[in-house]
Amino acid sequence: MEMDILPKFFSEGGFSGVEFNDISNFEGVYRNLHTPAVIIGGIFALIALIISLLLIFEHLRSYSNPDEQKWIIGVLFMVPVYASESVFSLWKARFSITCDILRNCYEAFALYAFGSYLVACLGGEERVMELLEKGTSKQQLTEQLLKGDEEKGILHRSSFYDFFFNPTALGKDLYPIVKFGLVQYMILKTLCSFLALLLELFGVYGDGEFKWYKGYPYIAVVINFSQMWALYCLVQFYNVTYHWLEHIHPLAKFISFKAIVFATWWQGVGIAMICYFGVLPKEEKIQNGIQDFLICIEMAVAAIAHIYVFPAKPYQFMRVCPHGKVTSKQTIAKANLEDHEKKPAIVEQKKACVEPPGTSITKSVQDVVIGGGEHVARDVSLTISQAIMPVEKGVHLIQESFHHLSVGSMKEEGEAKIKVKGHVMKNVEDDETKLVSSAEIVPENSDR
Repeated sequence: MEMDILPKFFSEGGFSGVEFNDISNFEGVYRNLHTPAVIIGGIFALIALIISLLLIFEHLRSYSNPDEQKWIIGVLFMVPVYASESVFSLWKARFSITCDILRNCYEAFALYAFGSYLVACLGGEERVMELLEKGTSKQQLTEQLLKGDEEKGILHRSSFYDFFFNPTALGKDLYPIVKFGLVQYMILKTLCSFLALLLELFGVYGDGEFKWYKGYPYIAVVINFSQMWALYCLVQFYNVTYHWLEHIHPLAKFISFKAIVFATWWQGVGIAMICYFGVLPKEEKIQNGIQDFLICIEMAVAAIAHIYVFPAKPYQFMRVCPHGKVTSKQTIAKANLEDHEKKPAIVEQKKACVEPPGTSITKSVQDVVIGGGEHVARDVSLTISQAIMPVEKGVHLIQESFHHLSVGSMKEEGEAKIKVKGHVMKNVEDDETKLVSSAEIVPENSDR
């Protein structure tokens, strides 16, 4: 029966030309392929979990540089999260929305963790601002020397122009922009994920349906713009600081991470569009099943790549730090030399070894969770305040405008503009004529 569908499939233009009764046959194909897909995806997911957890364990055991390694672990944990949720969603399709929400939330955090890792490799936020300001001073000096004395004044362009075409010119102001771009994606991705769950409960989300009365296309546009902005901020930050990050080989790290974040999102959008145009059945479980199956395979590849991109070995041979222990090993050997005195020669060798701190796994996990959580909470609150500040200023200006208008109208009403009516009377007393004048104050709008 499945072979009877193929002629009609190719002659009538894909799944869009096949009748519903014929499409129902693909339900049987889906059921037949579901179990093998779950088994194959589960194998790849298990490989990804084992490799990633072992690498994370190595970092926790050699936790000698917390400022960097807490964010490395945050990035590495992305693979177990993606792999476990994808295989579970592939197994139980009714939980696909919930798994997708958790996966999206962690994806946003992983992007923030990667940016924080780059900052930590540069020496922290204050050091980053010093480096960016130093790079701006060098650029300005170079421009002055090239332009000559007649053009010493540097053209002042807007920050918007400089961010897109000359980010180095922003100096230390570049870092707040990049940080805002990363944190806003973490906030918006989380909010949009829970909004998608709420719309799904009311039956108006329509995952993969590009219809105006469904929530999916609007949420997709918001997330897409937010993600593109965050990734572009990260690219601009990398372009400015890559020569200071050469010791960590940033390009390989950047490509491996960006491939997971960027490819998985566009992969889902591409599958949704393929199903929308009738190339594949427009069924939600088929779309999600294909996406989950591909992610399981991709996470196994990403886990293997992380072994070479984020190795734990460099942190096992860190420079001497207050938490480390320095030991000295002494070796003494005797040798008989054939000479006239026949005295044994003593060869003494000392070797200094630096033992890594070797903190316990429990303490390392506590630092990753508590220390990283405090850092995230601080940046989120700062970003929200930065986003609210222009709104508060705008509301304050509007309130002041209304206040001035109301006060002005009250003054106009309260000012009594007067008219003076003069009366001249001729009074005759005792055969003397006198002129008497009187004045009356009346409001301007009086009828008198």
